[in-house]
Amino acid sequence: MESLIPVSFFFLVTIITSASSSPPSSVDSHLGNIASHPLDPLTFSEISVARSILISHPPFSHPNPFPSIHSLSLLEPPKSSVLSWIPASPLPSRRASVTAYSPNITHLLTLDISSRSVLSHSTIPHPSAFPRITLTDFSLAASVAIADPRVVRAAIARGLDPSRLSCFPLSPGWFGPEEEGRRLAKIQCFALSPSTANFYMRPLEGLTALVDIDAGAVLWVRDEGLQIPVPSGDGTDYRFTGRRAGSGGAGMEMTGGGRGFVVEGGHTVKWGRWELHLKADERAGMVVSTARVRDDYDEGQRWRSVMYKGMSSELFVPYMDGSQGWYYRGYMDAGEYGLGTCALPLVRLNDCPRNAYYMDAVFVREDGEPYVRRDVICLFERYAGDVAWRHSELFSHEDVMHMSHSSQESGLNCKATAPPNSAENPCPLTEGA
Repeated sequence: MESLIPVSFFFLVTIITSASSSPPSSVDSHLGNIASHPLDPLTFSEISVARSILISHPPFSHPNPFPSIHSLSLLEPPKSSVLSWIPASPLPSRRASVTAYSPNITHLLTLDISSRSVLSHSTIPHPSAFPRITLTDFSLAASVAIADPRVVRAAIARGLDPSRLSCFPLSPGWFGPEEEGRRLAKIQCFALSPSTANFYMRPLEGLTALVDIDAGAVLWVRDEGLQIPVPSGDGTDYRFTGRRAGSGGAGMEMTGGGRGFVVEGGHTVKWGRWELHLKADERAGMVVSTARVRDDYDEGQRWRSVMYKGMSSELFVPYMDGSQGWYYRGYMDAGEYGLGTCALPLVRLNDCPRNAYYMDAVFVREDGEPYVRRDVICLFERYAGDVAWRHSELFSHEDVMHMSHSSQESGLNCKATAPPNSAENPCPLTEGA
């Protein structure tokens, strides 16, 4: 029986503060790209065209303020058009779906790239639901909270240096009409320590700040955890250098050999009798589409569809703890943060072996400009077994760290995104396991 298991698709998720780390050459390599499949993501040039359409759109053109772009991606053609498309023939119309935000107004637009026109534009004023949080929102909410005198006093009361706190926002959920109609974030703080990079083990338990993101203001600070000591964090460092000798392992083995698959047009994967479309998506992370295999009948000349589209629709992590600092925590990582938006480049020979094929992603900044996120997917052939975990950390206030550990136990050869703040991954918005 044929199986896709020997081909491993790796998509590892973590926070990144800026795409400026991508070298100019990675951008240059995408400037001339053109779509060759109906499901290919918008190219660098197509996103630039989409931005020019939005800038000239009267509601967004001068003197009106340009909205924050929360999502700009391919509006996929109907399934019937995709399945009836013949390779090398003209593509269906290339269109973009846009979610933008102005204070208290969410904009939903459909753009036609070839005609450079806006096909539809609807607005949702004063909604009870807002677009997903952006990295700018993260930075603003955290900086406002950490500067609040009430948070400073809470840190000092615990014997901590307020300048050695790491605070960041978590989506607040919805718990009553007083939270209606405002973009809110609830802030959790942790104490940094030189003894461990795992600051999630040092929470200021019971301390929560509610921030209005649009207003840039702290609405309230509640502290019900003064009696709860901040853990020392000793013995919790997950870095290899922080563990006792002999407890670690080597990185990804440097396997050689060629590839038994080819990637055409940057996204169409052909492996033996299998063929599929592979791409990165801002919200869903990795998307596998139009997977098919040649049947044994008719001497392998007939294609049999296996899956039209597969992706992580959501990662939902409810904690159901009624205490002040936990009652609202019920993560929806894809919808609230974006699995693709939170991607860092995979580390060669650390996350993927020597013969891996790497795939970039072209995403959109909040100002509508395209940028390249390098090596967010790797694809390779490998025998089953040798499962590994991988951890990256940005909020360490040090250089971004990448750690991995190979296992000698057998298992399925894949890496999946662990839910944030779970036992497997006590880091919100970060990481694969």
